[in-house]
Amino acid sequence: MTETQTQVTWLTQDAHDRLKAELDDLVAQRPAIAQKINAAREEGDLKENGGYHAAREEQGVMEARIRHLQELLHTAKVGETPTESGTAVPGTVLTVRFEGDDDTETFLLGSREEGSAGSIEVYSPNSPLGSALIGAKAGDTVSYDLPDGGSMEVTLVSAEPYSP
Repeated sequence: MTETQTQVTWLTQDAHDRLKAELDDLVAQRPAIAQKINAAREEGDLKENGGYHAAREEQGVMEARIRHLQELLHTAKVGETPTESGTAVPGTVLTVRFEGDDDTETFLLGSREEGSAGSIEVYSPNSPLGSALIGAKAGDTVSYDLPDGGSMEVTLVSAEPYSP
């Protein structure tokens, strides 16, 4: 027996509103896709009916996106931007320095969906780097696993509340 954990996703109000509008639009398109499928089905042999298969594939992609958005919006923590500086939590803009590098990198610790409309790079709190940094304080050095099996150290230079 497996137990599923619900993952809370941090979103700004703007991102939530944008994703809700996308969801509403996709749900409104359902009848049109169903009509396309029915029209293609009436053309005859389904084995060789490219229009039917294309419409079914389009429906599958759309339904997957609807389910993803519904789950995301259901578990979203909206508009609650952290107020404290200095600790890496979802909703903060982190400046980090990677081991062996003098330059710093700045990114938002939040949902991928958050970054699709913004100008700042977004790292998920569930990513190897994001999960290693959660709870770190400015000045802390943490290590995380790389895809090739190695590990990398990164120092949290600063953590500031996100403001769009």
